[in-house]
Amino acid sequence: MRNFTHCVPTRFVFGRGAENEAGEQVRAFGGTKALIHYGGGSAVRSGLIGRVQRALDAAGVAHVALGGVQPNPRDTLIYEGIELVRREGVDFILAVGGGSAIDSAKAIAHGACYDGDFWDFFCGKAKPERTLPFCAVLTMAAAGSESSNSCVITQAATKTKRGLRSELNRCKFAIMNPELAMTLPPYQIASGATDILAHIMERYFTSDAEVDLTDRMAEVAMAAIIRAARVAVKEPNNYDAQAQLMWGSTVAHNDTFGVGRAQDWGSHQIEHELSALYDVAHGAGLAVVFPAWMRYHLRKNVMRFAQFAVRVYNCEMNFERPEETALRGIEAHEAFLREIGMPLTLAELGVKREDIPYLAAHTKKTNPDGTTGGVFPMMPADIEAILRIADR
Repeated sequence: MRNFTHCVPTRFVFGRGAENEAGEQVRAFGGTKALIHYGGGSAVRSGLIGRVQRALDAAGVAHVALGGVQPNPRDTLIYEGIELVRREGVDFILAVGGGSAIDSAKAIAHGACYDGDFWDFFCGKAKPERTLPFCAVLTMAAAGSESSNSCVITQAATKTKRGLRSELNRCKFAIMNPELAMTLPPYQIASGATDILAHIMERYFTSDAEVDLTDRMAEVAMAAIIRAARVAVKEPNNYDAQAQLMWGSTVAHNDTFGVGRAQDWGSHQIEHELSALYDVAHGAGLAVVFPAWMRYHLRKNVMRFAQFAVRVYNCEMNFERPEETALRGIEAHEAFLREIGMPLTLAELGVKREDIPYLAAHTKKTNPDGTTGGVFPMMPADIEAILRIADR
């Protein structure tokens, strides 16, 4: 196991009616005027924004609102939010929604404390040194942004999607009521579950051998997410299934399963190009990219992929031909994704075959040598080969 520092300072308020505590929590963290930042009109129509506003009023916290966050959140709304925060003297940001609303709120919080262009943080020109405090009222189990140190934003003019990792990205608190996810359509539930699994898998497919503790934790979590997703897409009102997914989204991406081990994240970088260019749901893009990535790399660490097959999908181990076991695990994962309604091919996402070279060339380089991926470094030619596997 490698050396690590792990700190998750986020306070979690979990359960039925938890959103009614939003005002007390904002006040406890020193907020006196909050920006309520949310997505579409469903949060208003459902009464959730009204409940949050009443909770803030009861705690004596003034508030203003800014809706309109889109999936794959855009920089254009963030600039608007930064201006609003400064003009109104906001000292706390309260995101209501899923990962897109939370990531947008994080970017506003950082940008409001920075004299330059907030995009500097996402293109590597600067690192955030100060931020406004922010929190989340979570309505969708997926991104894990409610306690992760990451944030992903799309620059609308260039269709460039980039992420920022910083400990300043941690929410002060997260309100988590599984009932708020019950109104989601099955496709969004499935997309969220796929995202949760991908966050665990990016950490699971490591090059480190002596990490059995986090291996076992990750395997149990993946199996639990798979079971819960199967129920939730058929029974959205199943509280227990929604609760498993909601807490799963949190632990999947706050690095509980990633400490002390090498992590990859190449699949995420490839998917970011897909969703930036085609505006597909992040989880749906990962459903297409991740199995192709697995097929391309499995021979580089066959026993790791075979272990995944045996422990997560209960495949029988073929000790004479472990590669066959690894392939059965990939097939089992694809069958699960198909079962819950996820796409498996680029064509299903509407991706044009002629765009594959562009997508490969523009995937973010995460290593000093110009490659992408922490465990299996990839050149653009490797990424193009993976996308060709997905183009079936």
